[in-house]
Amino acid sequence: MDITGIAKSHQANSTAVGKKSSKKDWKLSDSLREKITEYAREDAAQNVYMGNKFLALRKSEVAKVAPNRSALMGKLNQNMADMKKIREADERWLRLLFGEPYEAEFQSEGTGSAVHVYDGNGDEILTYTAGVGWHEKESKAETEVHGALKAAYYDAFRAARQEINTGVAGMEVQGGFDARA
Repeated sequence: MDITGIAKSHQANSTAVGKKSSKKDWKLSDSLREKITEYAREDAAQNVYMGNKFLALRKSEVAKVAPNRSALMGKLNQNMADMKKIREADERWLRLLFGEPYEAEFQSEGTGSAVHVYDGNGDEILTYTAGVGWHEKESKAETEVHGALKAAYYDAFRAARQEINTGVAGMEVQGGFDARA
């Protein structure tokens, strides 16, 4: 533990950190893009932006790159009763506790005790404070997947709405439908 009261389990420049997982290799495939387009067309026809099917799909895709926060919280909760042992834990014990791609930082002085858990990319994914409990934070990988999916959906939804609106305008010109009525 250094003078600031913060102890780190291991450094972010560790070579094995984050390299083993294939979860980080997520890509927006053509078949996934087609499914998003299908959902966007259905939603556009119902005049709903980001309907339940798309939201469920997005959730399942983000889960593919998300760390298993529940397992990490469970491991730490088992040992929370004896915070003193956790504060005194050495690097080897922490790696056994969290697994290789994770690192933990313990803060025991200042505003209060806290535990910060980082993924293999150095993104803080969990924080535990005694007065608040667990707080989950989105990793960069999760943010990137959310962004890619939302961008693909937006493009498909906009195109579908444009097609619908063009069809309505064409019907007005033919005299078969008055959208102003």
